[in-house]
Amino acid sequence: MNDAQLSFATDQGRDCTMKMGVMFDFRNPKPWRKPNPEFYKSQLDEIVRMEELGFDNCWLTEHHFVEDGYNPATLPVAAAIAARTSRIRIGTFVLLMPFHNPVRLAEDVTSIDILSNGRFDLGVGQGYRAGEFSALKIPRRERAPRMAEGIELVQRLFTEENVTFDGRFTQVENMTIYPRPVQQPSPPIWIGCRTEKATARAARMGFHMMATIGPDPAPSYRAALKEAGRDPSAFNIAQLRMVYTAKTTDQAWEETAPHLHHMLKLYGDWLSEANDAEGDSAMSEIPSPEKLRYSPYAEGMMIGTPDEVARKMEKFRKEYDCSHFVMGTQMPGADPVKATRALELFAKEVMPSFQTK
Repeated sequence: MNDAQLSFATDQGRDCTMKMGVMFDFRNPKPWRKPNPEFYKSQLDEIVRMEELGFDNCWLTEHHFVEDGYNPATLPVAAAIAARTSRIRIGTFVLLMPFHNPVRLAEDVTSIDILSNGRFDLGVGQGYRAGEFSALKIPRRERAPRMAEGIELVQRLFTEENVTFDGRFTQVENMTIYPRPVQQPSPPIWIGCRTEKATARAARMGFHMMATIGPDPAPSYRAALKEAGRDPSAFNIAQLRMVYTAKTTDQAWEETAPHLHHMLKLYGDWLSEANDAEGDSAMSEIPSPEKLRYSPYAEGMMIGTPDEVARKMEKFRKEYDCSHFVMGTQMPGADPVKATRALELFAKEVMPSFQTK
């Protein structure tokens, strides 16, 4: 038995196993661009293979007006995935709530829940990218109230009939959506959290939490759940990390470095402009692809051989509260064949020791 197949002990009484999922953003950057129909088909093929390998979740993410084609329409893609799969859960990590009509969203999510026979998770966030808000003529200062109001109405439409809602941005009267979702009383709802305010909001509203790279927000989320009179054990926490497994460390970095650089540079520009959370302003200083492997950014990534990835995952699991582990393996512009191969190696050599049974 190699290091990647070791059995890992629980940390402070927590279950050491996790649901395993992969993020897809359907980005097709110019340096590696394929015809979009071919590219989208390759992504769907990769997700079908993920289901065969035993992954639990496929997560989709949303942005708009990005030159590399960053997926602007997660729900049609989710419907396509639902039609080609039978077991894997499909979710958004995250859908940008301020840009969606809540009634239309509730009806679309219900349709996907039906097409997938109850396999859909709705994750939402308030967004941060200035260019999206300005292009849509939505004041950025309205993002938090738009999200809070929108998700409240969506949840009520899932769970109630004859809904009347007099919001600041949306008003409805005596509304009941038909058909109803398969999952009752509602498909699971998650909130993306990058700040203390967002974490407190997720707990207060009784939604699961999604987190990205950075300090673990789980302790404050769990504390806020208790303060709101909720049972923390009833709620899930998803954490996102970049993960790529290859036979050698050199191969792993050769296959990922240019694509990671493209991704980090774009996120760095957006986050440094938004400057919403601690450390955002420094994100514009991204090392070159050749230096990325030896930079501080690599410390939070799980890139290497199965043994190296497993050791990093063991350390992560001891330090972070996580029920749903979300992997960024299909990186922007990366060859889907190579990414699928990386997922196959991960599923064989690493995943069995960590995945929820």
